Amino acid sequence: MAGLRAIAMRPLLALEEARGHLLPFAAMAMGIGIGLWFVWPREPGAADYLSAGGVGLALAALWLWGPWPLRPLAGFAAMLAAGFLAAGLRAQGVAAPMLEFRYYGPVEGRVVEIDRSTSDALRVTLDRVVLREMTPARTPRRVRVSLHGDLLHDPQPGEVLAMTAHLAAPEGPVEPGGFDFRRMAWFDGLGAVGYTRSPALLLEPPAAGEEVIARMRAWLSAAMRARIPGDAGAFAAGAMTGDRSGITQETVRALRDSSLAHLLAISGMNLAFLTGFVFWLVRTGIALVPPLALRVNAKKVSAALSLAVALYYLLLSGSNVATERAFVMAAVVLGAVMLDRRAITLRSAAIAAMILLALRPESLMEPGFQMSFAATVALVAGFRVLDRKVLLERWPRWTVPVFTLVASSAIGGFATAPFAAATFNRFADFGLLANLLTVPVMGAVVMPAGAMAVVLAPFGLAWVALRAMEWGVRWILGVAHWVAGLEGSVTMIPEPHAAALPLIALGGLWLAAWPGRARLAGAALVAAGLLAWPMAGRPELLISADGRLLGLLGPEGRALSTARGGGFAAENWLENDGDLATQEEAAARPGFTGPKEAREFILAGLKGVALQGSGALAALPAACAAHDLVVIAATVEAVPEGCEVIDQTRLRRTGALALRVVGGDVEVTATRARARVWVGRPMEPEALPVFR
Repeated sequence: MAGLRAIAMRPLLALEEARGHLLPFAAMAMGIGIGLWFVWPREPGAADYLSAGGVGLALAALWLWGPWPLRPLAGFAAMLAAGFLAAGLRAQGVAAPMLEFRYYGPVEGRVVEIDRSTSDALRVTLDRVVLREMTPARTPRRVRVSLHGDLLHDPQPGEVLAMTAHLAAPEGPVEPGGFDFRRMAWFDGLGAVGYTRSPALLLEPPAAGEEVIARMRAWLSAAMRARIPGDAGAFAAGAMTGDRSGITQETVRALRDSSLAHLLAISGMNLAFLTGFVFWLVRTGIALVPPLALRVNAKKVSAALSLAVALYYLLLSGSNVATERAFVMAAVVLGAVMLDRRAITLRSAAIAAMILLALRPESLMEPGFQMSFAATVALVAGFRVLDRKVLLERWPRWTVPVFTLVASSAIGGFATAPFAAATFNRFADFGLLANLLTVPVMGAVVMPAGAMAVVLAPFGLAWVALRAMEWGVRWILGVAHWVAGLEGSVTMIPEPHAAALPLIALGGLWLAAWPGRARLAGAALVAAGLLAWPMAGRPELLISADGRLLGLLGPEGRALSTARGGGFAAENWLENDGDLATQEEAAARPGFTGPKEAREFILAGLKGVALQGSGALAALPAACAAHDLVVIAATVEAVPEGCEVIDQTRLRRTGALALRVVGGDVEVTATRARARVWVGRPMEPEALPVFR
C-alpha cells in the first residue's frame, strides 16, 4: 500500500521540483482548452459554458488557496477551462451575417484592405456594404471582391466603390478535415467573397479622418514602389508596410519553396530587426552625448522608444494577426527591459502566448501562431543549452555572429518544420541554405535601410537608404528564385494524423521547459507524434462540393475526373496527398474512363459514374441502371428508385465528401457534419449515402 502511495505521489513531487518552470505549461493548457472548443462535436451551448465557468472558478480557487501538491494541477485545469470559454466568447463576439445564397448585382462599400488573389487579380475588402434588396440585418459586415475587369484607377483605402459582382458565402473545406476557410472568414467578419468583371466605379473619395493609417500605408507603399521598380519594390513595400498587393504569385511561390516566405510576413523577425535597430540607434545616440548619458537610463529610454516604434509599425501594417503576435512578444520583451527583468525567457514567451490567445483564440489554429511560438521556444531553450556547452568567449570574435546565424537558422528551421509541413504539405530541402544567405541581409540591410529612409525623408535623402534597400531585396529575391529552381528543392509531405502536431508540440515544450533529466520524456512525445503522422491515411474517393470534380486514389496517385475546373480543390487534394502533380497530370492517370460528360470509375467493387454537362439529367436513368453510384453536377428533382445519387442539392447539405474503404465497406464523411456557428445549418444524418 505504501509503495502504491509513493508511486502516486511521484507526479506531485515532480511538480514541486518544477516550481518556477510551469508557466509555459499553463499557456499550453489554455491552448488545449481552445483546441477542445474547436474540435467540439457540436456548437457548445449555455450549459457547456456554465459548466466550464463553474468548474474553472472552483479550480482557480483551489489553485489560489489549496495545498501546494494540488495547486499546479488545478491551475492547469483552470487554464484549460479559460481557453474553452475564451474561444466561445470570441466566436460570439465576432458574429456577423454570412450570405445565404449566390448573389449577382450591385455592390457598394468602403475599401478597408487591398491585396491579391491566387490568380494575381487585385482584390479589395469592403465594409459598410450595401447590396440590392437586402436588409442591413442580412447584409454581410465585410465582403471581398477580386477585380478582374479594367481598372479605371487604383483603389485606395477609404474610397467608396460601386461595382456589379458575383458573391457567395465563403466556402468550407475542400475535403473533410481540411483547412476551413469559412471558419477563418467567420472570425475575420468576412460574410461573402466573389469577383467582378466590370470596372469598379469610385463613388466617394476617402472622408477626412477615415482610414488614415491605411491611407498612409498605401502612400508609403506607392512611394517605395516608385523608387524601387518591379518585384523588388513590391517586396520592400510588403516587408515594411504589410501591403503585398504588388507581389506576383510567381514570387510568392519562390519565397515559399525556398522557405523564405517568413521574410515577407510582418512577424517576429521583421519586428525584431526593426526594433533592434531602433534600440541600438537610440542607445548609441544617447551614449554620444555624455551629459545626457549621465542623466538618463539609456537602456530604458531606448526600450520605450522602440516600443513606440513597434506600436506604430503594428498600426501601419494593418494590425493583422501575425503582426499583433509579433508586437505582443516585442512588448513583453521591451517591458522586461524597462522593469530590469530578463528580456528573453520562456516565461516571456508564455505570457505573450496567453495574452494573444485571450484576445484572439482562433490564432491557435493558424500556422503563423504555431510556427512563431515553436521557433521562439526552441531558440530560447536551444541557446540556453549552447551557452553552457559552447564557450564562445574562446572563439575568434568574427566567428560568433556566424555561429549565431547558423545555430538560430538550424534551431528555428528544425522547430517549425513539422508545422510548416502540416500546413503547406511540403518541405524546402534547401531552406537552411536560403536562410543563411538572406537573413543577415534582411537584418543588416533591408530593415535598417527602411527605417533610415523614414528618418532621411524630410531632408530629401530617402533615396540613399532606398538604394541600399533595393540591393538587399534583389539579393533576397535572387536567392529565393535560385533555390526554388534547384532540382529536388521541395519534398511533398502528406497530411498528418490529427494527433501528430499536438503530440509534437507538447513534446517540444516539455523538452524546452521541464527541468532536469525528466525533460527527455518530451522526446518520446515528439517521436510518438512523428510515428502518428502517416497514420491518417487518405480517402479513396473525394467529391467536390459542387460535384464537378472527383479524385480517385490509385497506384500512381490520385486520378482526377477532369483536367480543368475546380482548380482550388484539385490543388489542395493533391497537396494533402503529398503529390507534386498538376491537375492536368493527375487527370491523365488511370482511374476514370469514358467521355468528360460521363466519367466512370470503380471503388471497392462499386461501379460509379460522374455526370456533368447539358445532357447530365437526361443520362441519369441509364446511368442509374448501370452503376451503383451516380455523382451528377446538377439538381435532380426526382431520383430514380433504388439509385444512389449525389447531386448538387445533396452536396449543398453535406459539403464536399470523402469516401473511405474500411473492411470491405465504404464509409462516407462530410464537411458539414458538425453544427458549428460558422457552418450554418448542419447536415442531416440521412443526407449521407450508405454503402454496404
